[in-house]
Amino acid sequence: MAQTSHRSSAATDRGAFPARGHDHGLCVEDALAAAAEQCRRRGVRLTALRRRVLELVWLRHAPVGAYAVLEHLHRDGRRAAPPTVYRALDFLVAHGLVHRVESLNAYVGCADPGRPHAGQFLICGGCGTAAELVAPDVTAAIATACDDAGFVARHVTLEVLGTCPACRRSGAGEDRDNDV
Repeated sequence: MAQTSHRSSAATDRGAFPARGHDHGLCVEDALAAAAEQCRRRGVRLTALRRRVLELVWLRHAPVGAYAVLEHLHRDGRRAAPPTVYRALDFLVAHGLVHRVESLNAYVGCADPGRPHAGQFLICGGCGTAAELVAPDVTAAIATACDDAGFVARHVTLEVLGTCPACRRSGAGEDRDNDV
Protein backbone atom coordinates (compact mmCIF):
# COMPACT_ATOMS: atom_id res chain seq x y z
CA MET A 1 0.00 0.00 0.00
CA ALA A 2 1.37 3.39 -0.90
CA GLN A 3 1.33 6.07 1.71
CA THR A 4 3.09 9.15 3.00
CA SER A 5 3.24 10.81 6.36
CA HIS A 6 2.59 14.34 5.14
CA ARG A 7 -0.56 16.36 5.70
CA SER A 8 -0.91 16.80 1.97
CA SER A 9 -1.17 13.04 1.48
CA ALA A 10 -4.97 13.23 1.53
CA ALA A 11 -4.80 14.97 -1.82
CA THR A 12 -3.01 12.26 -3.78
CA ASP A 13 -3.83 10.04 -6.75
CA ARG A 14 -4.36 6.58 -5.28
CA GLY A 15 -2.30 7.57 -2.24
CA ALA A 16 1.13 7.65 -3.89
CA PHE A 17 1.43 10.56 -6.31
CA PRO A 18 0.51 14.14 -5.42
CA ALA A 19 -2.78 15.27 -6.88
CA ARG A 20 -2.77 18.18 -9.25
CA GLY A 21 -2.93 21.41 -7.27
CA HIS A 22 -1.91 19.94 -3.90
CA ASP A 23 -0.20 22.38 -1.53
CA HIS A 24 3.43 21.32 -1.94
CA GLY A 25 4.43 23.91 0.65
CA LEU A 26 2.94 21.58 3.26
CA CYS A 27 5.17 18.74 2.05
CA VAL A 28 8.27 20.90 2.43
CA GLU A 29 7.12 22.31 5.78
CA ASP A 30 6.41 18.81 7.14
CA ALA A 31 9.73 17.44 5.85
CA LEU A 32 11.72 20.23 7.49
CA ALA A 33 9.85 19.86 10.80
CA ALA A 34 10.32 16.08 10.78
CA ALA A 35 14.03 16.51 10.02
CA ALA A 36 14.50 18.96 12.86
CA GLU A 37 12.75 16.58 15.27
CA GLN A 38 14.69 13.55 13.99
CA CYS A 39 18.03 15.35 14.39
CA ARG A 40 17.08 16.64 17.84
CA ARG A 41 16.21 13.10 19.01
CA ARG A 42 19.45 11.71 17.60
CA GLY A 43 21.59 14.49 19.02
CA VAL A 44 22.93 15.58 15.62
CA ARG A 45 22.95 19.03 14.07
CA LEU A 46 20.71 20.01 11.20
CA THR A 47 22.92 22.89 10.13
CA ALA A 48 21.60 25.71 7.98
CA LEU A 49 23.30 24.17 4.92
CA ARG A 50 21.91 20.69 5.58
CA ARG A 51 18.45 22.18 6.10
CA ARG A 52 18.70 24.15 2.83
CA VAL A 53 19.90 21.07 0.93
CA LEU A 54 16.95 19.11 2.34
CA GLU A 55 14.60 21.90 1.32
CA LEU A 56 16.05 21.86 -2.21
CA VAL A 57 15.60 18.08 -2.44
CA TRP A 58 11.95 18.61 -1.47
CA LEU A 59 11.35 21.36 -4.08
CA ARG A 60 9.41 18.87 -6.18
CA HIS A 61 8.19 15.32 -5.85
CA ALA A 62 10.99 14.28 -8.20
CA PRO A 63 14.55 13.12 -7.67
CA VAL A 64 17.15 15.88 -7.84
CA GLY A 65 20.85 15.52 -8.59
CA ALA A 66 23.65 16.90 -6.44
CA TYR A 67 24.71 19.36 -9.14
CA ALA A 68 21.17 20.77 -9.38
CA VAL A 69 21.30 21.31 -5.61
CA LEU A 70 24.70 22.99 -6.02
CA GLU A 71 23.30 25.25 -8.74
CA HIS A 72 20.43 26.34 -6.44
CA LEU A 73 22.90 27.04 -3.64
CA HIS A 74 24.95 29.24 -5.98
CA ARG A 75 21.77 31.11 -6.96
CA ASP A 76 21.18 31.62 -3.22
CA GLY A 77 24.58 33.30 -3.09
CA ARG A 78 26.22 30.45 -1.16
CA ARG A 79 29.74 29.46 -2.03
CA ALA A 80 29.52 25.70 -1.99
CA ALA A 81 31.65 23.11 -3.72
CA PRO A 82 30.50 19.66 -4.85
CA PRO A 83 32.10 17.89 -1.83
CA THR A 84 30.12 20.17 0.50
CA VAL A 85 26.84 19.23 -1.18
CA TYR A 86 27.73 15.53 -1.20
CA ARG A 87 28.60 15.65 2.52
CA ALA A 88 25.24 17.29 3.28
CA LEU A 89 23.42 14.70 1.14
CA ASP A 90 25.37 11.86 2.81
CA PHE A 91 24.30 13.21 6.21
CA LEU A 92 20.65 13.39 5.10
CA VAL A 93 20.78 9.85 3.70
CA ALA A 94 22.54 8.49 6.81
CA HIS A 95 19.82 9.93 9.02
CA GLY A 96 16.96 8.68 6.84
CA LEU A 97 15.81 12.12 5.72
CA VAL A 98 16.37 11.50 2.01
CA HIS A 99 16.85 8.44 -0.19
CA ARG A 100 19.32 8.04 -3.00
CA VAL A 101 17.66 6.93 -6.23
CA GLU A 102 20.49 4.81 -7.57
CA SER A 103 19.40 4.56 -11.21
CA LEU A 104 19.16 8.34 -11.55
CA ASN A 105 22.11 9.23 -9.31
CA ALA A 106 19.72 11.59 -7.58
CA TYR A 107 17.98 12.14 -4.25
CA VAL A 108 14.38 12.32 -3.12
CA GLY A 109 12.91 13.31 0.23
CA CYS A 110 11.87 10.51 2.57
CA ALA A 111 8.13 10.37 3.21
CA ASP A 112 8.58 8.61 6.58
CA PRO A 113 11.90 9.68 8.13
CA GLY A 114 11.04 8.45 11.62
CA ARG A 115 10.97 4.79 10.59
CA PRO A 116 13.90 2.80 9.20
CA HIS A 117 12.84 1.19 5.91
CA ALA A 118 13.98 0.17 2.47
CA GLY A 119 13.48 2.73 -0.26
CA GLN A 120 10.76 1.69 -2.70
CA PHE A 121 9.89 4.11 -5.47
CA LEU A 122 7.55 4.49 -8.41
CA ILE A 123 9.25 6.84 -10.87
CA CYS A 124 7.28 8.40 -13.71
CA GLY A 125 9.17 8.50 -16.99
CA GLY A 126 6.80 11.21 -18.23
CA CYS A 127 7.04 13.94 -15.60
CA GLY A 128 9.87 12.65 -13.40
CA THR A 129 7.74 12.51 -10.27
CA ALA A 130 8.75 9.86 -7.74
CA ALA A 131 6.40 8.38 -5.16
CA GLU A 132 7.78 6.55 -2.17
CA LEU A 133 5.97 3.36 -1.30
CA VAL A 134 5.48 1.67 2.01
CA ALA A 135 5.00 -1.96 1.00
CA PRO A 136 5.84 -4.31 3.89
CA ASP A 137 5.01 -7.39 1.78
CA VAL A 138 7.64 -6.39 -0.78
CA THR A 139 10.20 -5.76 1.96
CA ALA A 140 9.41 -9.14 3.52
CA ALA A 141 9.69 -10.93 0.15
CA ILE A 142 13.14 -9.42 -0.44
CA ALA A 143 14.25 -10.36 3.09
CA THR A 144 13.01 -13.94 2.61
CA ALA A 145 14.77 -14.26 -0.76
CA CYS A 146 17.99 -12.99 0.80
CA ASP A 147 17.67 -15.41 3.72
CA ASP A 148 16.98 -18.30 1.34
CA ALA A 149 20.13 -17.42 -0.60
CA GLY A 150 22.23 -17.03 2.54
CA PHE A 151 22.75 -13.42 1.53
CA VAL A 152 23.00 -10.50 3.95
CA ALA A 153 21.64 -7.31 2.40
CA ARG A 154 23.25 -4.06 3.54
CA HIS A 155 21.05 -1.70 1.57
CA VAL A 156 17.88 -2.16 -0.47
CA THR A 157 16.38 0.32 -2.91
CA LEU A 158 13.62 -0.75 -5.27
CA GLU A 159 12.90 1.50 -8.24
CA VAL A 160 10.01 0.96 -10.63
CA LEU A 161 9.93 3.12 -13.77
CA GLY A 162 6.53 3.69 -15.33
CA THR A 163 3.81 6.29 -15.87
CA CYS A 164 2.00 8.13 -13.08
CA PRO A 165 -1.79 8.61 -13.06
CA ALA A 166 -1.59 12.26 -14.20
CA CYS A 167 0.63 11.42 -17.18
CA ARG A 168 -1.57 8.45 -18.08
CA ARG A 169 -4.63 10.73 -18.10
CA SER A 170 -2.83 13.28 -20.28
CA GLY A 171 -1.23 10.67 -22.53
CA ALA A 172 2.31 11.85 -21.64
CA GLY A 173 4.97 9.21 -21.23
CA GLU A 174 2.83 6.45 -22.74
CA ASP A 175 4.81 3.53 -24.02
CA ARG A 176 2.34 0.66 -23.87
CA ASP A 177 4.79 -1.83 -25.40
CA ASN A 178 6.92 -1.63 -22.28
CA ASP A 179 4.12 -1.90 -19.69
CA VAL A 180 4.53 -4.82 -17.31
